[in-house]
Amino acid sequence: MAYRYLWTPLQLGPIEVRNRIVFSAHLTNYARDGLPTDQHAAYYADRAAGGTGLIITEEHSTHPTDWPYEKLIHGFHRDVIPGYRKITEAVHRHRVPIFAQLNHNGGQASSMYSRLPVWGPSAVADPLFREVPKAVSHAEIDEIVAGYALVAEHCAEGGFDGIELQCSHSSIVRGFLSPATNHRTDEYGGSLENRARLLVDVVAAVRKEIGGALALGVRICGDELIENGTTIDDAVRIAQIVEATGHVDYINTSIGVATASLFMIEASMHVPPGYAMFIPSAIHEAVDLPVVGVGRFKDPLQAERALAEGHCDLVGVVRGQIADADFVAKARAGSTDETRLCLSCNQECVGRMGLNRWLGCIENPRTGRESQGVGAVEVSTKPKSVMVVGAGPGGLQAAIAARRNGHEVTVYEKQAEAGGQVKLAASVPNRAEFGDMIRNQLTECRRLGVEFRFETEVWPGLVAEERPDHVIIATGAEATLPWWVPPETPNVADVREVLSHAVEPYGDVVVIDEIGFHQATSTAEFLADRGCNVEIITPGMVVGQDLGITLDMENWWIRAEEKGITQTTDLVPMGMEGRTLNLLHHPTGTDVTRQPDWLVLAVHPTPVERLYFDLMEQGVSVERVGDCVAPRRAHAAIVEGEHAGAAV
Repeated sequence: MAYRYLWTPLQLGPIEVRNRIVFSAHLTNYARDGLPTDQHAAYYADRAAGGTGLIITEEHSTHPTDWPYEKLIHGFHRDVIPGYRKITEAVHRHRVPIFAQLNHNGGQASSMYSRLPVWGPSAVADPLFREVPKAVSHAEIDEIVAGYALVAEHCAEGGFDGIELQCSHSSIVRGFLSPATNHRTDEYGGSLENRARLLVDVVAAVRKEIGGALALGVRICGDELIENGTTIDDAVRIAQIVEATGHVDYINTSIGVATASLFMIEASMHVPPGYAMFIPSAIHEAVDLPVVGVGRFKDPLQAERALAEGHCDLVGVVRGQIADADFVAKARAGSTDETRLCLSCNQECVGRMGLNRWLGCIENPRTGRESQGVGAVEVSTKPKSVMVVGAGPGGLQAAIAARRNGHEVTVYEKQAEAGGQVKLAASVPNRAEFGDMIRNQLTECRRLGVEFRFETEVWPGLVAEERPDHVIIATGAEATLPWWVPPETPNVADVREVLSHAVEPYGDVVVIDEIGFHQATSTAEFLADRGCNVEIITPGMVVGQDLGITLDMENWWIRAEEKGITQTTDLVPMGMEGRTLNLLHHPTGTDVTRQPDWLVLAVHPTPVERLYFDLMEQGVSVERVGDCVAPRRAHAAIVEGEHAGAAV
């Protein structure tokens, strides 16, 4: 037993969990027309099969006024019960308990879908949705409490083993608890005991409905990270109030407010693991109830340490199990090195939620497609020899998928090691975890027996010599000067040349951001750390505009300010004359110039597609994936690699 604490059973009221890893509640966008789906069942069942100790589903809305996003489960309709039963039966087959999280988002919502006023404790607009909520009356408070009880009844009928009340980062209950949003002067406002009255009422109503057969938990925010918000001292007192009801079996924790400090709830790789551990630690000292700790746990060792040091009794691992459904099983088997570690990149999990798409994972093409059978082993009765050209994420995933199905796979890479552009992306400040993508893929390739030939450039003649049955091209894309930079202009470099140390810019450096993601901002930090005076210029309204999707924007602004990086928007490069960069301020039509010592380009590359077309002309069975089809982000390469490899 490599871990002393992780595998110790624990009683949560009437329910025993076999280990201390919790697949905590998180949004999936898998619902359709307010109902749970087969994809929910398949998604949770995969994590149950992977050995997690407890599953807590995403939130179930408790009232028609609560419809903050399109694909929400409307738990207040009885129509949800058949879907509930599919989910619980699928999970119970693996002897894992599953709880349903209940919630009303209150003022942290929109009337777009419901066409009803949003409800809140006071008429305080949320900074994201910017809608002034209706301050609820006493009759409406009674309606809220009754809604929680009704959905709890539906969940019990649907086979759930417990209920969790979301009172933490996006909840009408949180709104009542927080002095920032509760300005009431009646018995539901003022003192902390008054502000906690709704929570106590909901707890009592739900416990009365479910009796003693189901577990009941409450999730509390330990620090809202907003002005006049809930602090850790408040959270400890709230936990004590919850425990004093005698109705609750455990306390879960959280940090931040979903619509004001979301970047700290679902923290990216720029935030250290365990950053929120002070919250469960303080609550654990103050109450006797079991406490769940959360905060970017990447591997079982971190979880074991949190338990061993007495910070919490259970550990919530969400993104780690999104990336690898067998996270727990591999740890229990002592195969931690084979775990597909989460990158905390937030691109396909958190980022897709923000774009109203279903939850996925940048490095696991099965996530979000479990009900479709993606990633299943289908061993071929007629194994083929497969040549994969390029050992970036797309090529490696193609190799994994083809080899998994029984084909003989050899990967050819012109460089001395695998990684492609991911290797460069992981070389910049605070982005090293992105390199785990390639480490994870190489580990799987070694396990499956994929062969590699490094420092080998592939041309049509080599393909003719090797005579593979099928070729998958993953040659990526190459840097290209944009039209406005004359050839042979000195002191101009692509971000790839900078990060690979092929060039070393100095002095005043202008970085052009035409991509809007980490390429420009990461390189700017790299250069600033080397002593350069850096300005990022973009035609867009915001530098690195897609950083907002992955919750990296706020911390980027903080670091840019600390490092003296200037951010200039709305400027379109129009040409260069010697060292002079001509720019157009497009909102006003004004021409401006810069004369930097170096110009660094984060601009769109060009597909390396020559080999693909040469082989096509020769009649070779060939497919291409990733940037050599069209330059995009790593998730596209991995999805295409999976499809191409599985289709051999």
